[in-house]
Formats: sequence, C-alpha cells, structure tokens
Amino acid sequence: MGRQKYSKRMKRMESKEMKEILELASVPGLISFAGGLPAPELFPIEDLKRSAVEVMDSMGRKALQYNDPVGYGPLREWIAGRMKTVGASVEAKDILVSSGSQQGLDFAGKVFLDEGDIVLCESPSYLGAINALGAYECEFLEVPTDDDGMIVEELEKIVRANDKIKLVYVIPDFQNPTGKTWSGKRRKEFMRLANKYDLIVLEDNPYGELRYGGEGKMSLKSMDSQDRVIYLGTFSKILSPGIRIGWVCAGEEIMDMFVKVKQRSDVHTNSVSQMEVAHYLENNDIDEHISKIKALYKKRRDIMLETIDRTFPEGVVTTRPDGGLFLWLVLPENIDAKEMLKKAVAENVAYVPGGAFFPNGGKQNTMRLNFSNMKEDKIIQGIQILAEVIKKEI
Repeated sequence: MGRQKYSKRMKRMESKEMKEILELASVPGLISFAGGLPAPELFPIEDLKRSAVEVMDSMGRKALQYNDPVGYGPLREWIAGRMKTVGASVEAKDILVSSGSQQGLDFAGKVFLDEGDIVLCESPSYLGAINALGAYECEFLEVPTDDDGMIVEELEKIVRANDKIKLVYVIPDFQNPTGKTWSGKRRKEFMRLANKYDLIVLEDNPYGELRYGGEGKMSLKSMDSQDRVIYLGTFSKILSPGIRIGWVCAGEEIMDMFVKVKQRSDVHTNSVSQMEVAHYLENNDIDEHISKIKALYKKRRDIMLETIDRTFPEGVVTTRPDGGLFLWLVLPENIDAKEMLKKAVAENVAYVPGGAFFPNGGKQNTMRLNFSNMKEDKIIQGIQILAEVIKKEI
C-alpha cells in the first residue's frame, strides 16, 4: 500500500530507539544495562495472586464490566492520599487512572499540542516522552541543565524569545536519563517563572519513591497554586510495569480535557488490574515492599559505581544519583557511543547510547546505564567488559 495513505504524524514514529532498547533488555544471556526494567525477583507475585482471586470471588462481575473512565474509586482515593508524600494536597476528583504514565504523556500531546507548537524539556530528556509528544508534530527546545536541574535563567531567555510554547516537560526526581534531582531552591524558582509566563508544566515522577540517600524534595505539584502543573505517577517501578497502572493528577479544567480524551481513547483503564491493585494496597504494606526494592537497588547502584571507579579510564564522567534506576556517562568527545554499542554487544554487554535523549540531536559521546535489573555478579562482569571496550575506543 502506498505510503501516501498514512498520516503525516507517522513520519514522527519512525524512531527505532525505544524498540531497540526493549529488545536489548530482553536478549537471553546478554548483560543488559539498556532497559529501565525493575528487578523481576521483587514482584509480589503471591500477594497479587491472592488479590486477583479475592477480586474475582467478591466482585468479579463488576471487575469484568465496563467501568468509570476516570478510574476505580477506591484506587483513586488511595492515590490522592499517597500524593501527600510529595507534598500535594489533592482529592480523588483530581486523579485520572491511566494505562501507565506513558498514556498520560500521550494524552498531554492530544490535549495541548498542534503542529508547530513548542515543548520545552531538559537537555537531555526521557526518550519515551520525546516520542509520545513528538507524534503530535510539535518542536522541542532543549533547556540547559546543571546538577540542580533546569537552569531558570536559560529557561526565561527561551520563553521570552518564543511565542508558541505550549508545555514544559520535566522529571525533577532522579531524572531519566541522567539520574539528577532538582534542588528545592531550583523548584521554587522554576514555579515562580511558570506563574510569571503562564506555562503549563508536565511533571513526570516515575522514580520519586526510589530514594537511596539524601533528603526528599517536594513536588512541583505541591507548589502549584494556579492549577498549571499536570503530575504523572505510576505503579510500574514500585509494584509491576506489566499491570500498566499509572495516574494523572490535575486541576478541574485540565482534568476535564484529559477525561474527554480518555473516553475517546480506550473508554477506561483495565478494571481488573485497578481492582487488584486497590485490593493489594488495602491488604499489604506497600512501604515495606518499597523498602525491599530500595535496599536491592541501592546495593546494585553502589556496586556499579564502585566497579566503574575501579575499572573505567580517566576522561569518563559519571553521575552519582541518590535514587532512581540510571547512571549517565559522558565519554571523551571523540567517542560515538552508538557506534561503540556494536562492539559492546559483540562482547555480550548492552547500554543505551545517549544521543537518543537529545530531541535535536548531538551529544553522541554519552550513554545511559541501568543498574536495577541485573544481578550483582553480572553488574561487575558487564562493567569490567564495558571498561575494556571504552579503553580500546579511547
């Protein structure tokens, strides 16, 4: 069939990076630092199995029927209460249950973006968001960042120079891909600027619960006095990504737009999964479960950093995040991490080349490493191999 039959936006979907990341994460025997995959040995299978049986026994007909587009009431109540942990005082009416936070990103594109509109993002930023929002034919402008987050002075220059800005997309906690966390001071400065210039902010927080050190920070949503922050959360990193349960938290006007899109997209998120998650949360200690995840991931982060410190050559700069799933490496400028990946895979190790996280290209001398999914001995072995590959490139 001729290509002219397809919509123009399909050209925006030709990026293969996300598909390649997931493929590299699942090759048998490959030591993969590529995907952002949780450790499967920590999935609470038995507890979720009990919840699945209880839901079917007690309210199977309701679970298997069409349900409310905004989500299952008790789950929305729980999520609204949980938002207090990031300093946000919200109600169930402010919560829409989505099919993973990725659906929230897609809905933001549908709600806000027309062809040629501008999305501001950190430089670098999450590839999945670039792909989801980019499908709506927007343009991206990258805002420079430092160790405290998006540089507000640079942001203001960009805002003053452009009149088609529709969204600012940010990941203030353990950012993907760098692992960096915005300082409290930077968050306040950013929100002052957002209010001054009437910016809509998309705050993505899939990793905030996974803090291994340092002090917790309040969300941008907690500082939102004008309903301009749309907050995205998920159970993917603290329970299971396979259940595909996330949420959107927003004020009444924006929420109304998201619900309209939800009704026209998939009617509602999987009711069976929502009810099973709600039952699990009611009958188990999620914080105890998260503490087990944090203990394991901290151990794996520390082992990866220790092995890098011991084996990597000079000239490689590594972030040292207080949480999340990723390390970010900057290599000497003459190294192309995408080309080097072929040599690493030949030695049975995979990572994600960093260039894909820059929507406007460049910065090919960067890479992202995931430490949550591989066992400790494989982390040591893989990093040692990667060190030798980098040394040869240098």
